[in-house]
Amino acid sequence: MHVLVLGGTTEARTLAESLHARGERVTTSLAGRVAAPRLPRGEVRIGGFGGTEGLAAWLREHQVDVLIDATHPFAGTISFHAAHAADQAHVPLLALRRPGWVPGAGDDWHPVDSLAEAAEALPSLGRRVFLTTGRMGLASFAHLDDLWFLVRSVDPPEPPHPARMRVLLDRGPFTLDGERRLLADHAVDVLVTKDSGAAATSPKLTAAREAGVPVVVVRRPPTPEGVPTVTGVEEALARVTELGGRRGRRAPSVNRGTEPGDPPTGARRA
Repeated sequence: MHVLVLGGTTEARTLAESLHARGERVTTSLAGRVAAPRLPRGEVRIGGFGGTEGLAAWLREHQVDVLIDATHPFAGTISFHAAHAADQAHVPLLALRRPGWVPGAGDDWHPVDSLAEAAEALPSLGRRVFLTTGRMGLASFAHLDDLWFLVRSVDPPEPPHPARMRVLLDRGPFTLDGERRLLADHAVDVLVTKDSGAAATSPKLTAAREAGVPVVVVRRPPTPEGVPTVTGVEEALARVTELGGRRGRRAPSVNRGTEPGDPPTGARRA
């Protein structure tokens, strides 16, 4: 079987390595936004496909038996491209989506729908911001000259970005003790994060709760409807063999939905 994993997450890397270990041919596709990504075993492809049509053509040309969307919860567009391309190429699609975070007792969360809304909320919540949304999208906060930002990302950010900013280049998983020290050493009084889920980056939420620091949480974008979904690697592995048996059989059409602002076939590059 040939499995194409749309990756970029810890779960995608673990899944690819598990598939490779059991003898499947697996190709992991990475967007190429990180300069030195952690590469899984098996074949690796870096870069976009050229939108829905390009991905569908790649699935056919390389005789992919199962397509797995294990991209980051905020990758957004590629999930819609994957759904439409899988329909066009008649390839079974499975989504591996980690569960989102859930607030607990003592949490002071402020949910928003975008980075722009997060920026609007900040002045009323604090002055020293721990920004953990990555290097993409810093332009949304560039106008907040009265606030100070601690920005954590894997690669150095490029402008536009906040004028008063310190960059911390680091990659998870992070420890609770480490997150406690960061908040204390930098006198952080508000945290901004995306609801990316997963345990590797969740200690910051515990540290914020302990310190009484409010957290601005950006909600996840919409995902395609009707796509079979699992939440863990073991469940995904159990489904691959079943889905591979459907290769070449056209499944009943389902409503994949469209990303807000996108035409049905997805005009942007994957």
